[in-house]
Amino acid sequence: MEERPSYRVGLGHDTHRFTPPQPGTVSLRLGGVDIPYDRTLRGHSDADVLLHAVTDALLGAAALGDIGDHFPDTDQANRGRDSAEMLALAAGLLRCGGWSIVNLDTIVFAEAPKLGPYKRAIAERIASILELPSDRVSVKAKTGEKIGIIGRGEAISAEAIVLIEALR
Repeated sequence: MEERPSYRVGLGHDTHRFTPPQPGTVSLRLGGVDIPYDRTLRGHSDADVLLHAVTDALLGAAALGDIGDHFPDTDQANRGRDSAEMLALAAGLLRCGGWSIVNLDTIVFAEAPKLGPYKRAIAERIASILELPSDRVSVKAKTGEKIGIIGRGEAISAEAIVLIEALR
């Protein structure tokens, strides 16, 4: 029987388009944090693009499929679902499979809103969901430099990479 490697890496990516401005819309949810903004993202769940990328990274690292396998948009139970709940369930699957998270690095690509003031809160929220010390989670933000759907402010994209290790 082949021995399982001690470490694995997972990569996650997601993109969501903005919805047209909605009356009463006052925030955008990224990384489980509500950020004041006049638009939100379109999706079957709460469309938290960063938590979706993190969830995919975790599932991929453990070879457990992807977010669509576990939380399909064809299931009405996932309509409007809190992405933090999906991430916590994915992290639980990792633990049950004998894995622990070493660290997580993320990037959010958004022309607006400016995310600098929120990066620490987002990292702390993700760490809380994953039951990790906050120094194991990194959140970076980049603009689209006015290029493509990100640069034109039509969408937000996120990427995440995670290192997991086998529990002994």
